[in-house]
Amino acid sequence: MLCWIALLAFSCDSSSTGGSSSSSSKANLDPDVESRIDGIMSKMTLDDKVGEMTQLSIDALSYGEPYQLDEPHKLHLDKMQEVLVDYKVGSILNVGGHAYTKEHWEEIITTIQDYAVNKKASGIPVLYGIDAIHGTNYTVDATLFPQQLAQAATWNPELSKIAGRVTAYETRASGIPWTFSPVLDLGKDPRWPRLWETFGEDVHLSSKMGEALVKGYEGDNNEIGDKEQIASCMKHFLGYSVTMSGKDRTEAWVPERMLREYFVPGFKKAIDAGSHTIMICSGEMNGIPVHTDKKILTDLLKNELGFDGIVLTDWEDIKYLYSRHRVAENDYDAIKLAINAGIDMSMVPMDLSFTKTLKKLVEDGEVSMSRIDDAVRRILRVKIKLGLFETPVTSYKDYPKFGGEEHAEASYKAAQEVITLLKNEDGVLPLSKSGKYLVTGPTANSMNYLNGGWTNTWQGDKTDWNTEGKKTILDAVKDKVGDGNVTYVEGTTINEAKNISAAASAARGKTAAIVCLGEHTYTEFVGNLEDLALPKAQLDLVNAIAKTGTPIVLVFAEGRPRVFSAVEPKVKGVIMAFLPGNEGGRATADVLFGDVNPSGRLPISYPRHVNSLVPYDHKRTAMVHTDFSMEAVNPQYPFGYGLSYTTYEYSNLKLNTEKWDGKSPLEVSVDVANTGDRDGKEVVQLYTTDYVASITPSNRRLRAFDKIDLKAGEKKTVKLTLDARDLAFVGRDLRWVTESGKFAVMVDKLTQDFELIANDNLYFEE
Repeated sequence: MLCWIALLAFSCDSSSTGGSSSSSSKANLDPDVESRIDGIMSKMTLDDKVGEMTQLSIDALSYGEPYQLDEPHKLHLDKMQEVLVDYKVGSILNVGGHAYTKEHWEEIITTIQDYAVNKKASGIPVLYGIDAIHGTNYTVDATLFPQQLAQAATWNPELSKIAGRVTAYETRASGIPWTFSPVLDLGKDPRWPRLWETFGEDVHLSSKMGEALVKGYEGDNNEIGDKEQIASCMKHFLGYSVTMSGKDRTEAWVPERMLREYFVPGFKKAIDAGSHTIMICSGEMNGIPVHTDKKILTDLLKNELGFDGIVLTDWEDIKYLYSRHRVAENDYDAIKLAINAGIDMSMVPMDLSFTKTLKKLVEDGEVSMSRIDDAVRRILRVKIKLGLFETPVTSYKDYPKFGGEEHAEASYKAAQEVITLLKNEDGVLPLSKSGKYLVTGPTANSMNYLNGGWTNTWQGDKTDWNTEGKKTILDAVKDKVGDGNVTYVEGTTINEAKNISAAASAARGKTAAIVCLGEHTYTEFVGNLEDLALPKAQLDLVNAIAKTGTPIVLVFAEGRPRVFSAVEPKVKGVIMAFLPGNEGGRATADVLFGDVNPSGRLPISYPRHVNSLVPYDHKRTAMVHTDFSMEAVNPQYPFGYGLSYTTYEYSNLKLNTEKWDGKSPLEVSVDVANTGDRDGKEVVQLYTTDYVASITPSNRRLRAFDKIDLKAGEKKTVKLTLDARDLAFVGRDLRWVTESGKFAVMVDKLTQDFELIANDNLYFEE
């Protein structure tokens, strides 16, 4: 086996039994916690230990069959005895089909912890986890925030931190201390169905937003034992989002240089921010299922990056090693591969086969006790830090702000900054409140399309579970202009025409037609698609209304950019709402009618054609067109783009030096003026380009940004700084390096060259 080259050397152990990881620097661990772990583990049997490494779904504890639980939901006491006492399972997850009330959650968690703490010999509490990814979305009446891609469109990390803080509060109010969030996969392929769960295509923006969300969940000092904080779970490590097919859980081929430069940094930022757990990529990378890759899980994650928390599988992924990936013949071989690679906890999630087989692997000498002990230490470390031994269950009665106005307002403010204005021809927007409007399209009158997947149900498609009293786009438009001034015709479903001719007829004579388009709700493989173009029925609706001559404003509620270039010239206005959450209808109407000046900016490139899916940080070779010009990259709307109801003017771009030694920060300043007559928020984006490098440089890379408030007529000087490390890339020897030479700083349309004149190349650690 060839070891990867790295600036910090790490062990390359190819033994079949694995071994204990040296990942956790003793200097970084709390000695009191470690001593407490020693005391607990000294009394644990092998059965206790393999039980701790097992995670089952709530289905395995409930009346009914997996995926088809009885209603109303009820825990099965015989199953509880078997799972928690006899097999000593240490972690439970998920919800049984749909959201529960906070009262039912308290009943569930209390009962589970009673069995774990009072009935099994070790008395170790259960660690319960849930996919609280945009609020506590599996608890009835919880506050639902914009999804991650929508949050990224705000370019405001503080809003993600607030979302994390509210989610932590309401998840603890549900008696649960652990969320499987944030998603730190880089969303570079708009075909990928989990794009909306990411923070977009850029590593810098994604890293900043992810770091903020971790701090929101865990607190500034990661004191996850606080009753208002929870443990976060970074996912999905590593290379999950760039599959060759664009479909979920299919093969990816990612060179190590690219992996380290683009896909590791977001996770490293979150690890440095203190995130306590991590979930592994369900796919395979370079022909190796990541769950079996010791170089990724132990050498890179645990040893090099120094991660000392729990390394968790995704749903049933060890079983998939033999049923899908075919790298193991059976369960025995699959578990051996995964545990020896560095997995600490298996999301089984429906039966006890993992627990029994792992015990046998240890008894057979195929998995070492040192590997088991390392995994169990990590699990206990998180349980202790969460305060589960002292407080196994938190009560909703202690969380009076749950689902209240304060939290709803936080979601509303976030949604307002999500909404991104992409086209405003002839100043069609904002619309007049004295006008008459047609509202039509499949996403106009449904909360499902504002929230997307992971909303009260897995796919977010059950209308019966939507929060009462929340406004659809149609509802919110009516609130702005009055019921009598709004005509609603459905027009189409997502994929099928319903009454397009009636919609076109209703558009005649109206001030404007607000046409709400987008996608059905989905997550994971359910969202795989064959064509990125907007469905034909929706394009036909736009074409029919365009023939009436009534101005059209499109509103997209969608998880990824669906191509609509065939009708784009026929519309006057385009708004991207993404998946803005429960307050997204109100926020969209605020922008449509000018009560809010839009400040969203795209965290992705919006493609013009289905076969032109080039991210903004492409290489220059991607720009060569068929006529040999450099115009091949031509998205519908570029990364970082977004309009406003005011205008901004940039001037006076300055650097503190044009000959930089790289030892002290490079200071960049630029004047930004609001030259319009409305207050606004502007995202100042700083990009760089490297003119010549030993690895072909990107056309440009985002290096810094700042979102500022500017009153009408106001001018501010914005100061941003760059370190030499900010310009580094992973070189041919897999070391992070900033090479001497010429660079350019770009802000808006301004460019300033400078030269790094270090005596030698500058090298940096991971």
